[in-house]
Amino acid sequence: MAQFYKVPQENLLVVYDDVDLPFGLLRMRPAGGAGGHKGMTSIIERLGSQEIPRLRMGIGRPPGRMEAADYVLQEFSATETNLLPEILDRGVEAMFTFITQGIAAAMNHYNPPSGEI
Repeated sequence: MAQFYKVPQENLLVVYDDVDLPFGLLRMRPAGGAGGHKGMTSIIERLGSQEIPRLRMGIGRPPGRMEAADYVLQEFSATETNLLPEILDRGVEAMFTFITQGIAAAMNHYNPPSGEI
């Protein structure tokens, strides 16, 4: 779709879950690898570049020896479910900042300070 409509990659924003970030943490980046995320790998392959802005939304690591694929498909806990509206609102705000002010402003406002992950 991006190629059909000739949307510049810097105007795209891919938003996805990330088991490598603690639950509820947001991290925006202007580019980078897939970090093992199969969906992001597919997007990078289809667009032919890693220069794609992305917003990663942390869901935390699977407990014990649970497979990541099983973990991401299960229901959120009651505590997580209660926190979701606030986290999703923050994600929407980060996307709006990206659209209206650019990636640098969104990163400065929504990324955690260095060393917090």
